[in-house]
Amino acid sequence: MKKVLGFFKEETVLCVSGILAVASCFLVPPDREYPGYINADTLGVLFCLMAVMAGFRKLGVFQRLAQGLLNRLKSGRALTLTLLALCFFGSMVITNDVALITFVPLALMLADMGGNKGSLVLTVTLMTVAANLGSILTPIGNPQNLYIYSVSGMGIGEFVLSMLPYAAGAAVLLVVFTLIFVKNSPVNVAINGRPPEINKFDLCWFSALFLLCILSVAKLIPVTVLLPVVIAAVAVRDWRLILKVDYGLLATFLCFFIFIGNMGRFGPFKNAVLAVLEGHVLPVSVGLSQIISNVPAALLLGGFTEEWKELLTGVNLGGLGTLIASMASLISYKHLSRHSPSLKGRYLLIFTAVNVAFLAILYPISFLV
Repeated sequence: MKKVLGFFKEETVLCVSGILAVASCFLVPPDREYPGYINADTLGVLFCLMAVMAGFRKLGVFQRLAQGLLNRLKSGRALTLTLLALCFFGSMVITNDVALITFVPLALMLADMGGNKGSLVLTVTLMTVAANLGSILTPIGNPQNLYIYSVSGMGIGEFVLSMLPYAAGAAVLLVVFTLIFVKNSPVNVAINGRPPEINKFDLCWFSALFLLCILSVAKLIPVTVLLPVVIAAVAVRDWRLILKVDYGLLATFLCFFIFIGNMGRFGPFKNAVLAVLEGHVLPVSVGLSQIISNVPAALLLGGFTEEWKELLTGVNLGGLGTLIASMASLISYKHLSRHSPSLKGRYLLIFTAVNVAFLAILYPISFLV
């Protein structure tokens, strides 16, 4: 029972999505239409990106990049701004969760070494916001973007331009918050040890695979070609990297595809959702994200609307707010709570205040765009 409860606590969204999927099967019994629920392209590209990112992490690419930058910093603000930049711009290509997995532990390590420890909670909070908002600019920045990009038919240029005002506003806000709230105290951070040596052949190998993923996102390479190539190529270098893929996230997508597909065929539910969504896709998606997080919100509402830009904006801005509004935010919380358990309460308070402030400032942009 403890193991079951532990798994539910660790994979709450997966368990809830699984329960919903099974329950929906009683409303719409399995039939030949079920396979049509699954967006295989989204799952395939997501799997490939996670496998390739696992390869880059193993090589120490992100650690080497961060160490090279951080060894040159002399002030608390410069340190914080650099960490924010790593999360903000890094999330655009390596996804928001990978950016936080990579750089939040680095921030905690730097704090232990005297790097502006007093602003650690605020720094980790702003890093989380930076990753969640930087990732909104590209189709591969986060799972909900990849899903909406796959099903909407939007081109890359149209996608980027629709999110650019919010990403630009977020970048300005991150700088302003840092200048106002982070003290410019001197720091002398020197990371002990040499940066990890990177195997150049492997670096080229995984870079080529990443390029293939990008080409597939751009719809120049079919996912049916990409998937076997990436699996084989990653396995050749280290088959254990395949085990590093977040299968829980993939399973969550699968369960929601089934649930959404079934509920879309269940008349009373479909009519109720359509009535609520009509003319209110953006605020509904923001609000729903606060409760079930933005990835499930995108999957759920995507089955009932074709107002893709409003949905895209809503679920991306909806990643701000509560701790569960974006599942990537839980990564930062887990790292900080393990590092400094006494700071958990303070972190939740500051995290919520900062996220609500960002949401309140960025949301009105939707009235202008």
